[in-house]
Amino acid sequence: MWKRCLGWRLFFLGVVSLGPLAHAADEPARLSDFIRPLVGTQGEGNTYPGPSAPFGMVQLSPDTDKELWETASGYEYSDKSIIGFSLTHLSGTGIPDLGDFLFMPQIGKPKLVSGTKDKPAAGYRSRYSHDNEAASAGYYKVKLDRSDVTVELTAGERAGMMRMTFPKSDYASILTDLHHVLNGGKWKVVWSRVRVEDNSTITGFHLVNGWAKERPIYFAARYSRPFDRAEIYNDGKLVKYNTYRFRSSLEAAGAYMQFLVYYHTRQNEAITVKVAVSAVSAANALKNLDAEIPGWDFQQVRDATRDKWDRELAKLQIEGSKKEKETFYTALYHLMLAPNLYEDVTGEYRGLDQNIHLADGFTNYAVFSLWDTYRATHPLFTLIQPKRDADMINSMLAHYDQSVDHLLPVWSLQANETWCMVGYHAVPVIVDAYLKGVPGFDAARAYEAIRTTAMNPNYDSVATYAKLGWVPFDKENESVSKTLEYAYDDYCVAQMAKALGKADDYAYFMKRAASYKNLFDPSVGLMRGKDSHGNWRTPFKPHVYEEDSIGTRDFTEGTSWQYSWYVPQDVPGLISLMGGRDKFVARLDSLFTFQPPKESADTGETQGSIGEYWHGNEPAHHVIYLYSYAGQPWKAAERLREVVATQYGNKPNSLSGNDDCGQMSAWYIFTCLGFYPVCPGSGYYVIGAPQVKSATMQLANGKTFTMTAKNLSEKNLYVQSVQLNGRDLDQPFLLHDAVKNGGTLAFTMGPKPGEWGTKPVLPQ
Repeated sequence: MWKRCLGWRLFFLGVVSLGPLAHAADEPARLSDFIRPLVGTQGEGNTYPGPSAPFGMVQLSPDTDKELWETASGYEYSDKSIIGFSLTHLSGTGIPDLGDFLFMPQIGKPKLVSGTKDKPAAGYRSRYSHDNEAASAGYYKVKLDRSDVTVELTAGERAGMMRMTFPKSDYASILTDLHHVLNGGKWKVVWSRVRVEDNSTITGFHLVNGWAKERPIYFAARYSRPFDRAEIYNDGKLVKYNTYRFRSSLEAAGAYMQFLVYYHTRQNEAITVKVAVSAVSAANALKNLDAEIPGWDFQQVRDATRDKWDRELAKLQIEGSKKEKETFYTALYHLMLAPNLYEDVTGEYRGLDQNIHLADGFTNYAVFSLWDTYRATHPLFTLIQPKRDADMINSMLAHYDQSVDHLLPVWSLQANETWCMVGYHAVPVIVDAYLKGVPGFDAARAYEAIRTTAMNPNYDSVATYAKLGWVPFDKENESVSKTLEYAYDDYCVAQMAKALGKADDYAYFMKRAASYKNLFDPSVGLMRGKDSHGNWRTPFKPHVYEEDSIGTRDFTEGTSWQYSWYVPQDVPGLISLMGGRDKFVARLDSLFTFQPPKESADTGETQGSIGEYWHGNEPAHHVIYLYSYAGQPWKAAERLREVVATQYGNKPNSLSGNDDCGQMSAWYIFTCLGFYPVCPGSGYYVIGAPQVKSATMQLANGKTFTMTAKNLSEKNLYVQSVQLNGRDLDQPFLLHDAVKNGGTLAFTMGPKPGEWGTKPVLPQ
């Protein structure tokens, strides 16, 4: 999401040392030991290395940048200084927000401004070294060069702990900057408040006008040692009692609030700060804090969170090298960082209508990057996180109930709709879960929501699309992508309508699902923009990302060559449009071998590019698997191996694009298992080629699904045969029922392409 337009670039810089604290020399004893929280996209701030419980509400982490748009998660590995440690973060979204309530220890006269990367000494920012940094599941540690303070972080679901070990000093302090937020140079804190509850407890609030346009969030902090002295600052000025502005020195409000607590410290004295957040109230933040971390045992919280990660990681266990395990379990870790818990221990949460609601019968979640995660993240959740997936669907249905537009979420962020990206992709998430038998949500209510969303006349030219059979480019930006994505979503509506016995709806939405054909231009063999009068866009630039100088384009983060493959609901129909299997494969080959002329305009080439194939962005994620539909699965095997080898790994620069709330990682996990959900809502997976020797999946129903890959090696990358529970499986398709019922999928691999999968017949 939001990748090419941010000017992203490819960084394969070789091996980058994580420092001696970050790697254990011995073979890890626990699955969580394989997690590498620093793995991300070098140069893009794709990851936050700090601790979080699985799907946690708080994510304590260092921020190295708050202004750069690309550093959406706050931490950039190549930065040489740290601003401080904030309480919330996004997981590789490509657009910055969160980074709420920054804490920073200081020695000497405290600074109230952050300073810059070039001149960190001008503020409270501090240089640091990766040699003095460690990150693991539920834990982060770094030594700040400037103050000689070592900071350690750990976290539970709604609360966390910051342990700061100071040198001997008469001038030690801890700053809380309520004005700090990851703003990308655009967003801002419009109001904040801080209150000293007692001599070791504070609460506060700020209202952020950001990507989420109106986002209030509260926090509470308790200090292990009472303050020697405390001060509140507003706009850099000390708040003190006076009859003009403030009648208290213990509470103040303004747009730029900061809090300082002072200590005389002994050598190696540790001061711990317990913190929690709430979207409801400061009182609830205190309830979250006291309920989750009633004591002061840092190690106990760290161990408890690590145990939670071990339990989640155990749902998928693989055989492989240490590097393969580090890459795989880091991907699984990324998968379970979002969506985030978004309710207090009271069950209260802030809704889309900005009112306070009580989650009745479900756990509320937030941060739905649905344009990305419907593809593989949520399909993987149906297998290993069905209870959470149902809670997430109920959260989407609550969003629908609270929406004045009667829409399911598009890209929702903490009680806000950002309207980011295209389509209505909550639909496939809900339909896929329903058809796979995920329990825990009301099917009739869910169908009403998906149908109403798909019929909304005011959303992005859906009414015009329904009337004409396409979205016209003279009426709507990104018209081709919207047409293709609406058509797929409509296919999903149709499948649920069929399952519920709604024949008329099934026929209507299946007709809309065929709308992709209206934008296929046989004269060029690609998808092409069409205006409201039926005229093709002229001139047609199939390799160009931007269509004109003012930013109007027909495709969402891509070109015609990249998007023309997006017909997951009817790949045989697309093959037919392109002239049959041979011509389809030849054209698909061209996608990977395309080389733009040096004088060409922007072609969308960027991170993860192989020719014009762009793995760093989600519309490409199903494309390699199309070879299996066309009877040439060996070509899928070759390209899958290439992507896994070059665009994933266990180093800070390993990912080829931002993780987009787990989707990049979900692709990798499915690909390692040997199959992928090209068309969620269809009931089948497409078989590619496994990338690990074996994997065991513990399903929520108590059954086990095992994949084995006999003879798999660097040279033996081609599938020779497949057996499902001992019976030959000649087709490159795997029914979901075969997976959910447990059993064994056994591959035999070899050094050359074989006959397996060359006569595909799509499941009916």
